[in-house]
Amino acid sequence: MFMMAKETTYQSAGVNIQAGYEVVRRIKKLVAPVQPSAVLEGIGAFGGLYELPHGYQEPVLVSGCDGVGTKILIARRWDKLETIGVDLVAMSVNDIAAMGAKPLFFLDYLAVGKLEPDEAERLLVGVVEGCKQADCALLGGETAEMPGVYDPGEFDLAGFAVGIVEKSKIIAGAGIAPGDVLLGLPSSGLHSNGYSLARKICFELNDWTLDWIPPGFTEPLGELLLEPTKIYVKAIQGVLQEVEVKGIAHITGGGLPENVARIIPQGLTAVIETGKWPVPPVFDLLKEAGRVSKEEMYSAFNMGIGLVLVISPEAACLAQKALSAAGETAYVIGSVVSGEGGVRLV
Repeated sequence: MFMMAKETTYQSAGVNIQAGYEVVRRIKKLVAPVQPSAVLEGIGAFGGLYELPHGYQEPVLVSGCDGVGTKILIARRWDKLETIGVDLVAMSVNDIAAMGAKPLFFLDYLAVGKLEPDEAERLLVGVVEGCKQADCALLGGETAEMPGVYDPGEFDLAGFAVGIVEKSKIIAGAGIAPGDVLLGLPSSGLHSNGYSLARKICFELNDWTLDWIPPGFTEPLGELLLEPTKIYVKAIQGVLQEVEVKGIAHITGGGLPENVARIIPQGLTAVIETGKWPVPPVFDLLKEAGRVSKEEMYSAFNMGIGLVLVISPEAACLAQKALSAAGETAYVIGSVVSGEGGVRLV
């Protein structure tokens, strides 16, 4: 009934356990710089243990989960895997920081078709760098070898962040009022959204190559598209120590209109003046090459603004100074007015 020429092993089914052990060994060495004393048990245990900090009267945990989307395809194609982990951390920690939370720890999930320790290490180098920038611990994660689900050479990433905030200091937009100022913090480029449209423009409509240097640029297309997402955690924590911030929007999928609208209460409208900040040239390149409308560009991409803060007009100058001290240039990009809700671009 059973016809077997030789012994069947897990490795013959496509899963290399020894490669998994090697990845864990390398991870333990990588995460040493992002293992604070609050980590009681980290990489290698069945669960990560993190001791909550003291000093909070009503501590609230804030969690976030995200991925990197089809930017992964660019990283594979350009064979630059070291920065994609920064994007992974940024997408989650920026979200929870926008609620006023200080990130405590991060966990990652890496799924591959065939586990290659060198490739996994290159990806995790970026995760560790992202945790350094966010001042949070890399508490644990999972590396899954899944032949049949992913082809060899294919992978996907997911990230999970947990932070903490005093209950009375949660930022949810409730105090936003007419006259409040919108401060925009520059993005580092496309960040991690709009890549399906960007790839269509670059590789279907124009047949560009990643090593091509567009006219007026000094870097090849691959570097422009893989610029890591900026992490705003330290800037947000710095400004919160100086002024009251009424609302924060992390500009991800949906661009400025959708994400700013998420924090504007009913009966108010955020008016954004689109000429108030410098738009990175990569967006003009994509717009012209793809014949994309202005409205579509602002819905698909961040257009040079990665974070928007809502501040009272009296505190705007002090907020700009605090952000400058944290290394950020903040542009006044609009204001809040009475209206029917949402965002209006002018």
